[in-house]
Parts: sequence; C-alpha cells; structure tokens
Amino acid sequence: MESGGRPSLGQFILLGTSSVVTAFLYSVYRQKAQVAQELKGAKRIHLGEDLKSILAEAPGKCVPYAVIEGAVRSVKETLNSQFVENCKGVIQRLTLQEHKMVWNRTTHLWNDCSKIIHQRTNTVPFDLVPHEDGAGVAVRVLKPLDAVDLGLETVYERFHPSTPSFTDVVGHYLSGERPKGVQETEEMLKVGAPLTGVGELVLDHSCVRLQPPKGPGMQYYLSSQDFDSLLQRQESSVRLWKVLALVFGFAACASLFFLLRKQYLRRRRERQRPEEEFRERACPEEDRPKEDREGPKGACVVCLSNFRSCVFLECGHVCACTECYRALPEPRRCPICRQEISRVVRLYNS
Repeated sequence: MESGGRPSLGQFILLGTSSVVTAFLYSVYRQKAQVAQELKGAKRIHLGEDLKSILAEAPGKCVPYAVIEGAVRSVKETLNSQFVENCKGVIQRLTLQEHKMVWNRTTHLWNDCSKIIHQRTNTVPFDLVPHEDGAGVAVRVLKPLDAVDLGLETVYERFHPSTPSFTDVVGHYLSGERPKGVQETEEMLKVGAPLTGVGELVLDHSCVRLQPPKGPGMQYYLSSQDFDSLLQRQESSVRLWKVLALVFGFAACASLFFLLRKQYLRRRRERQRPEEEFRERACPEEDRPKEDREGPKGACVVCLSNFRSCVFLECGHVCACTECYRALPEPRRCPICRQEISRVVRLYNS
C-alpha cells in the first residue's frame, strides 16, 4: 500500500484490539491499585489483652478493615492428614489433577495440559491467638474459604504416572490426547502456623470475630506471610499491571497516529492531484508526442508547427501555442485582434 493510501482492515483490527486490551488492562490496574490502597490503609491491631477495649471504643464495636497477626489454634477438634502422621490442621484441601499431552492442530505440536478432576476442602472452626503462650485473648475466624489468599502448606504431593497399553497408545494418538498421569496433593493449614488476617474485626458480646470486609476494594486475606510482605506483593502486582497498561496504551496510540497520518497523506495527495495534472498537461510543446503536433488543423498562427494550447482573454481567441505566447513582446497583444492580453488560460485537447 502507498504511504498515503486508505488504511487496511488489518490495521483497523490492530487498533481495535490494542484499544480493547488497553481498556481491560487499565481496569485491572485500577482495581489492583484500589485493593493495594485499601490494604495500605488498614489499621494494624496487636493481638493482646487490650484488643477488646480497643474494639469497645470503636464506632459500632467494629473496625471495618484491620490487620491482625497470630497463630492458628483449633476450637475443638482438628483434622488429621491422610498421608502424613502427626500432622494436624484446621483446613485440609485434597486435590486430584490430571496431566496430559494434547495435539495442537494449528502448530502441529504436543502441548502440556492439566485440569483438576476432583477437589475437596474440609474445615473446622479455629481461632487466632497470640504467639506468646498464656494469653487469654482469641479471635474467631469466620468464612476462611472466602479469603483470596489462604495460606495453605503442601504436606503431601505424589505423581501417579499412567501405564497405557499398546491399544491405548494408538487410541490416544488418534484422539489427540495422551494422558501422562494424575497428581495427588494434600494442603493443610496446620495448628500453630503463623497467620496474618486482614478483614473486619467485630466485638460480639465477649467474642472477637474476624470476617470478610464489606467495603469496596477491601479483600479478605488469611496469609502465611507477614503484613509487610503481603503489602509488598500487592504493590508489585500493581506495578506490573501498570506497565502492561502503558505498553498496550502506547501501542494503541501508535496505531491511531499511524492511521491518522495515512488519512492525512491521502487527503493531501487528493488535493495535490489537480495541480500535478495541470503541470503534466502544461509541459513544453517539444515534450509532447510528435503525432500530437503534426497536421495543419489547429496549428499555431505564429509558428504553424505546434498546436494551439492557450486562450487569450479578454478577447477569447485561441490562436497560439505556449512557446509563441511567451515570445510575444511586451505588452503582449493578441496576434489576431491586437487586443492587449490580460490573462491566459491553458487549453487541453482531449
């Protein structure tokens, strides 16, 4: 395509795609930035004897978004690991994940693919207590499975490879799927593990509860990391999404600038086309083809060789070629009527 031609369909698709991706990345960035801002502004409360007095003085006996750190303690019973002895916890997650190779008809390659075929999560009520022994304060954790960052530790992991027969191998190649095996995983939140909870702290009679927050941009966290590490990870995620949004935004702006430039060059070329045609048709007579200058009909009355190529105004006579007009003495007068020539109009014969 010429530099000043019309934009192609592919260029419009590129502009639209980059704009949509930029809008999506920007929306994710805004959401992540709001979450990080709310997390940064969360109130850090020490899990100690003065916790209940702090909540009692708070409006509604509630802190909408608070950070509290402690250790996990079961309320009554605990969950025992199915594979590891003497491993007890309050949350247990068992996962079966299938791994297989799938044939890609586009790239003609085998690609790794995995999917969860079974997952079960067991929970029992638990509290957050101070790391120091002997403290008489505890925080009951409600709805732990609603947390976006649940600090589970992998206590057992084993891969069971598949052993297909010859007929199975042939069937797998024909179907385009080759099973590799099943991975069995057990994750637990152990009793005594350090845990950082971020959510709504409520004093209900004599019981302190940590539950999911209700405000916009406030997320529920039960993380095995400390609060500073958790905040740093969220801020790193915000920077990543910001860079991605800026990169795709620059690509969208560059595509838009390129399309607008092509439109400008095309319109400029359309405006210059009549002037170029005028210059091409008004070329010197010796540059014209010989067959256009031969013959007595329409010949210049001065040189009798070139075609008449201009109109004299205001008399309107068509009697001379461009070269003979230029050779007329000043003031130039019409060779037919001797009237003074005020202006000249080029004559084009089709």
